[in-house]
Amino acid sequence: MADVILVLNAGSSSIKFSAFATHGRELELVMRGQIEGLFTAPRFVAKDGDGKEIGARAWGEGTELGHAGAIGFLADFLREHGDGYTLSAVGHRVVHGGLAFSQAVRVTPEAITALAALIPLAPLHQPHNLKAIEIVAQQRPDLPQVACFDTGFHRAQPEAAQAFALPASITGLGVRRYGFHGLSYEYVASVLPQFDARAATGRTIVAHLGNGASMCAMAAGRSLASTMGFTAVDGLPMGTRSGTLDPGVVLYLIDELRMDARAVEDLIYKQSGLLGVSGLSSDMRVLLASDDERARFAVDLFVYRIGRELGSLAAAAQGIDALVFTAGIGEHAASLRERVCRDAAWLGLELDPAANLRGGPCISAPSSKVSAWVIPTNEELMIARHTCEVLGLAGETHGA
Repeated sequence: MADVILVLNAGSSSIKFSAFATHGRELELVMRGQIEGLFTAPRFVAKDGDGKEIGARAWGEGTELGHAGAIGFLADFLREHGDGYTLSAVGHRVVHGGLAFSQAVRVTPEAITALAALIPLAPLHQPHNLKAIEIVAQQRPDLPQVACFDTGFHRAQPEAAQAFALPASITGLGVRRYGFHGLSYEYVASVLPQFDARAATGRTIVAHLGNGASMCAMAAGRSLASTMGFTAVDGLPMGTRSGTLDPGVVLYLIDELRMDARAVEDLIYKQSGLLGVSGLSSDMRVLLASDDERARFAVDLFVYRIGRELGSLAAAAQGIDALVFTAGIGEHAASLRERVCRDAAWLGLELDPAANLRGGPCISAPSSKVSAWVIPTNEELMIARHTCEVLGLAGETHGA
């Protein structure tokens, strides 16, 4: 009988989950899935480690399951389909760790209080992350829990990379560049030696391109600079998020269009990005398949901004040895990778078109001065690893 680590990623209306069995120093994915539409029309699906569906349910329109109901249902499902596994701990993705949390920590009442104080820094994510922790504590107070932070990886950045040019009376309140997607970057850094030893010890830029998108410059596996800053709306345009915006635009929206803070928030988080520019969709697959001029322009803008940020991050790293694509768009959109790599020819990157169409993992030509890779991310495994390390449930968990 093996212990199982349950990994939860709670959002405003969904919970994604993964279950990993511990086998000595190895972690084996045994189940993953999600419950979405928690307050409207809940839908559940679960698959085993090989991707075969092992459970599904729909509650119908008008049903409000909520986070508590979803976690309770998930606990029952795990008991019924555990195949002899024993749930031993829960690891959580928590978006913001602030200045105090640079490493994963065991959840305590003191930690919850400190993390709740960070809600103003991540109001769209932090409350839901903490809600899941509180519900698990209520339903299974015997289970140890570990909080793993999307900001933690970037705490290694130089002080200047984290600072805004604002008065100390403001920056002293925690207004600074934090960076996000840290669990994804940390995972890529951990497996990079298996792909490219030079990149692992050198200067690598990772492009986490999905519905949420960012880029990070790393030196020897440590974060140097990132495109996201104080919030996860900064940097690249995303599915529905604007990315970097001149603060003067926000002032214009308030002064001239009479928009209040909540209306501006809704605009830059939910109505902008690929969706706002194209007027069609936030899904890159839809845009790439479309002949609509607005769709093409949205893709053009996305590629252009990646190229701009790539140059900025290369300057921060004082050079580049490798470029890594990861996350949904980065892993699957070959045509977009091709455009980004061709625009990066000035850095010494030479694409291998055939390898790119195959999906890599190496997509640069043998003669390329800068290597390029497609490496699938695995934030859930990273959380499971941290949970094991914090609780001493397994050794160095490099399996799975």
